[in-house]
Amino acid sequence: MRIFRNLFIASSAIALAGTLSACAQMPSQSGPSGTSQMTYHPNSIQPETTLDISANAKVKRSPDIAYITAGVNEEAETAVAAMAAQAKAMTSMMNALKAAGVADKDMQTSNLSLNPVYDYVEETDRSGRRSGKQVLRGYSASNQLTVKVTNLDTLGETLDSLVAAGGNTFSGLNFALEDASEARDEARRKAVADATARAQLYAEAVGMRVSRIINISESGGFEPSPAPMGRMMAMSESADMASTPISGGEISYSAMVNIQFELTK
Repeated sequence: MRIFRNLFIASSAIALAGTLSACAQMPSQSGPSGTSQMTYHPNSIQPETTLDISANAKVKRSPDIAYITAGVNEEAETAVAAMAAQAKAMTSMMNALKAAGVADKDMQTSNLSLNPVYDYVEETDRSGRRSGKQVLRGYSASNQLTVKVTNLDTLGETLDSLVAAGGNTFSGLNFALEDASEARDEARRKAVADATARAQLYAEAVGMRVSRIINISESGGFEPSPAPMGRMMAMSESADMASTPISGGEISYSAMVNIQFELTK
């Protein structure tokens, strides 16, 4: 019986040693509470082999359209009278725009408002104490119109005709391109070319080369640089004044790209 017990203990020890040996040869993997995990990704890109570049490019073009924001502001004792006055002035403005060659589809109401107008009145009582109160003076009606002008050669004359027709508020003049797709695409190409050239420069500086693009993304807007004009002209009431000079200059379209390159030896 003692011999059988010794053989059983010996065989158990051999089995246990074999199990421990097999476990020692297996990759270590952490459990749910582990702090590291061994993984094998044959196509992984190590951080030290990548290069991130952001590049921005701009192109300039002469504008071929303009957007005017203009309107009327009328004040009267009653709300009905104020609205009627602004309606009459706005109708006159729209007729002037049509006469200048602006199509109905290129005119859009951008704001219409009616507000009470108060005066601040100071009073003195019998004891000499002074106080103030608001007294309703009337109502102010405002109507704003955004207009697209496609003939820039007559832009100054168009603005003058608005004033002559009753327009008394101007809040902006912006220039743009009717079709900006070509300008935007050129900005994109320039940004990509700049990022690629810089990646090659960095790669050569460290004795490596650009192998491929891993990722590319685009950010930022492409709207033209605004040309706001809060006070575009003097509100002259003279019917025979010279046409207001307007210069469109140049507008810019920009593009920004973010590219990740892989570098290899």
